[in-house]
Amino acid sequence: MNLAALTLHEASDQLRRREFSSRELTEAVFERIAATDGKVHAYLTLARDAAMEQAKQADQRLKLDQAAAPLLGIPIAVKDNFLTRALRTTCASKILGDFMPPYDATTVGKLRDAGAVIVGKTNLDEFAMGSSAENSAFFSTRNPWNLERIPGGSSGGSAAAVAADQCIAALGTDTGGSIRQPAACCGVVGLKPTYGRVSRYGIIAFASSMDQVGPLAKDVRDAALLLESIAGHDPADSTSAIFAVPQYLEALDGNVKGLRVGVPKEYFVSGMQPEVEQAVRNAIRELEKNGAIIEEISLPHTEYAVAVYYIVATAEASSNLARYDGMRFGHRVDAKDLTETYMISRDEGFGAEVKRRIMLGTYVLSAGYYDAYYLKAQRVRTLIRKDFDDAFKRCDVILTPTAPTAAFKIGEKTQDPLQMYLSDIYTISINLAGLPAISLPCGFDSDGMPIGLQVIGNHFDESTIFRTAHAYEQATEWHKKKPALKNA
Repeated sequence: MNLAALTLHEASDQLRRREFSSRELTEAVFERIAATDGKVHAYLTLARDAAMEQAKQADQRLKLDQAAAPLLGIPIAVKDNFLTRALRTTCASKILGDFMPPYDATTVGKLRDAGAVIVGKTNLDEFAMGSSAENSAFFSTRNPWNLERIPGGSSGGSAAAVAADQCIAALGTDTGGSIRQPAACCGVVGLKPTYGRVSRYGIIAFASSMDQVGPLAKDVRDAALLLESIAGHDPADSTSAIFAVPQYLEALDGNVKGLRVGVPKEYFVSGMQPEVEQAVRNAIRELEKNGAIIEEISLPHTEYAVAVYYIVATAEASSNLARYDGMRFGHRVDAKDLTETYMISRDEGFGAEVKRRIMLGTYVLSAGYYDAYYLKAQRVRTLIRKDFDDAFKRCDVILTPTAPTAAFKIGEKTQDPLQMYLSDIYTISINLAGLPAISLPCGFDSDGMPIGLQVIGNHFDESTIFRTAHAYEQATEWHKKKPALKNA
């Protein structure tokens, strides 16, 4: 049996039946990493010694408590913008270099408390700014389905690691699609929860009003298990919502009879890959066949979402990244005076995309331009959210493509930032509105690349998203397909 290929719920059940130990499972994952990561490049840092010790402790706990948390003994990967105590955290940027955080992010602490085994830190676009995992300061991650293709971004390393069986599940962050888009590209499941559902404390900030933590997993049940483990109010995060965490597994009943499904006409337009549209429409028909009620809806301000996002997100990034000045931590160049030290340290430490967004954000916040750009963008953001509020008066969930195309070739869009930004055209609105959404596999294109279906829910209604996604997943076989990734 290939232990590394198990889903989280399969591995958890079999650990409790003593069919194998957490040490054996963790060893199998590290063997898979050793065999394949020379091609995929999903990890920036591995934590083998610490992971094996965590697995040993998990095995001891399993002997005493068969009803322990479902994550006990499960090897999990963590995106490298989560602070991890005594484990290198770089955010894929030279400016952080070999930064060793003195504390854990809240979500990492919850993983540790649940007994999960932290395998290592995965690659990403620098400071989570990108859609292809090509903006890392260290190397590009590759898609396990085709090593010449991007895995999506910014959580490309986490998605690729899950798809390649280099972990059982992973954590990522999503600011404009950075969990869902790579999930679609790599043929796995990725959930962006409602803003405030999961603590952001200890996450290296990009755009604080949109950043959200979520799971990347091999199927919907795994995503539900992982979300249940990391969600909940956190006093350390002022944006954390004070809501009880539901039992998400109870929603996975496979029943969508009478479910009202909205399909926005603005998400099916010229320019999208025809095979993507066909796969998503087939998925909609499958849900209709199982009793869902399909209705066309309108989200009229969708066309402004990309422009709004790249004003609001860059403005927040400009503010958040001001702390990286070469003074307190990270990369520093000693120059002739303080100003030059700032300038050279930041110039050497940040990559091209990060500099581009800092400059754009500083511009839209500057005197004379604040009202014309930033304030206007926030007003349109309110209209985008109102579109969704109106839509959810008529439907329970909204179905769309996750991305307009399947994964494109490495290097194909690096010289055209606008084309790269449009990769997130179907995901950005959800972050602007603070809604939850999940991506799951719904087919493949003629090049054998996965296609993602996005299910959007109302605020704090992840249960209905899981219900819908699980029902579709159980009616199809897409989630069971694996990339033919040979050992390195």
